Amino acid sequence: MFAVVAIILIFLVVFVLKHVFGSSGPNPFEKDCREPLKKMVFDKKERNKVLKQGFLASKVPENLDAIIIGSGIGGLGLAVFLAKVGKKVLVLEQHSRAGGCCHTFTEKGFEFDVGIHYVGELLDHKPFRCVLDQMTNGQLQWAPLENPFDHIVLGPPENRRCYPIYSGKTRFPEELKKCFPGEEKAIDEYLRLVKKTGNGVWLLAMLKILPLPLAKFLIYTGLVKHLSYFFKMAPRTLADVVGELTQNKDLRAVFSYIFGTYGNAPKEASFAMHSLLTTHYLNGAWYPKGGSSQIPYHMIPVIEKAGGAVLVRAQVNRILFNQEKEACGVSVLKGQEEVHIRAPMVISDAGIFNTYEKLLPKELQAMPAIQRQLGMVKHGESGLSIFVGLNGTKEELGLKANNYWVFAENDFDQLVAEYRSKKREEAAKNVPLLFVASPSAKDPTWEERSPGKSTLTLVSFAKYEWFEEWKDGKVGNRGPDYKDLKQAFIDSALEVVLDVYPKITRDKIEYIDAGTPITNAHYIAAPRGEFYGVDHGIARFHPEFSTMIRPQTPLKNLYLTGQDVMLCGLTGALAGALNCGSAILNRNLHLDTISLAKRAKCSNNKMKEE
Repeated sequence: MFAVVAIILIFLVVFVLKHVFGSSGPNPFEKDCREPLKKMVFDKKERNKVLKQGFLASKVPENLDAIIIGSGIGGLGLAVFLAKVGKKVLVLEQHSRAGGCCHTFTEKGFEFDVGIHYVGELLDHKPFRCVLDQMTNGQLQWAPLENPFDHIVLGPPENRRCYPIYSGKTRFPEELKKCFPGEEKAIDEYLRLVKKTGNGVWLLAMLKILPLPLAKFLIYTGLVKHLSYFFKMAPRTLADVVGELTQNKDLRAVFSYIFGTYGNAPKEASFAMHSLLTTHYLNGAWYPKGGSSQIPYHMIPVIEKAGGAVLVRAQVNRILFNQEKEACGVSVLKGQEEVHIRAPMVISDAGIFNTYEKLLPKELQAMPAIQRQLGMVKHGESGLSIFVGLNGTKEELGLKANNYWVFAENDFDQLVAEYRSKKREEAAKNVPLLFVASPSAKDPTWEERSPGKSTLTLVSFAKYEWFEEWKDGKVGNRGPDYKDLKQAFIDSALEVVLDVYPKITRDKIEYIDAGTPITNAHYIAAPRGEFYGVDHGIARFHPEFSTMIRPQTPLKNLYLTGQDVMLCGLTGALAGALNCGSAILNRNLHLDTISLAKRAKCSNNKMKEE
């Protein structure tokens, strides 16, 4: 019996290797496209020529190879991959500027980032860093955060405990052990588990690339759990795993704090997802020099060089299909008129809900295969952001290039459950979890761009239902009740900020405002104001979900890219673009990024020797 199983496994491995390594399409990373660094451009008019190219039918390139809906990193990233192999791509963005959650906005002279707070895995030889370098021709620069990069603050004001989180695979556990003497075994085991689990994420990507019958075979035979520890741990909750490691409630909270970056409380969160975030920052954390809009600013010219374009204020109202139910273009609303744009391929970075529920004709939306996918997903947690403009330098205000995670108590499941259960007026009086950071302190170019000024960004969660009654109101003028509710959340969060940063006083605040779930729905087209697209709970990491929610849709020539395909955040959305590019180009782009990183490491070593 054992011999038969062994033969089957050998045959399976050979078959998998054939499909995983048997790339036949063009490689976007074949050539090193990095160029010598150019002087950074801060002039807004010059930058807007790239980031704010308004839609006109006359600006649409002829003979398009593909249309991409949405200019988040999943859309722009894929457009760059296709452009690098000679494809002419049109990216359409409904907002007034390109970039999705990488865009910035300015109020009263203060520039604010919307979604990029810090990024990991950016050492020179890491695949993620190498891909970003190639996507931006080497022009995107990164500044490291302080170490410790995160501070976890637990408890009420009269009994607050602060725990620093350091990067470094050795220093991370060493510093935790200083804070929690006697818990050395728990800390070592936690680190071992997150590393082992995170290292198995390769199979998550492969299930979306392998032929569907083969992927299903791996699932229904249970082989996925034997091939990858990621899927063995995926059904286990974060709360269960850390609960087995230690009885110390503060240490459990420290192990779990980063749940805020994907939005699921520990008893809802997959330990596999949590492992990815923990390992993501083990080697350090970085912030883009010049702000997050530098990311789209340096990607768009690559798309244009291949004959493509990135156009904003381009509201796609439906995807066009021919009689064979094949995607063949999109319709863009221009005033009261529809402009039809044709292409042999349509790719959506608008998220699975927007794509299937808003952009498909009703008869196609009703297809069993479409409904089955919709039945597998639910909306993620909706977000609340507060933007603060301050008079004073980072030195004067005591701001550093790090982050604070402030929690009212160390039982995160209870904290989240009670917060969600409250009526909106009660919830607004005491925001129990808050991420606080200073983008201006993280950016080495800030002082040159905005001398004597600083910014803070505060992030938390807020139920969409608390704000839903104003969703159809006019942006910027939704009425006094909406404004009062926002102000209540702002006042509650501000109390936390003034405690964390004692050098900041109310008279230093020149600008403050909040973006609610309905703000997110307007500006980044998040259906229910969610930050991270489709929910990242336990169900998302079932192998069947990983297999069925893939770039190819049930409709020919229609693809999905971005964070709903893979995972949330900049890294996850870019991984979704790599998956989609792999499907379109018939090539495993994930392996190409690993090869790219190996070449970069060899090149760096040679330079050091010389």
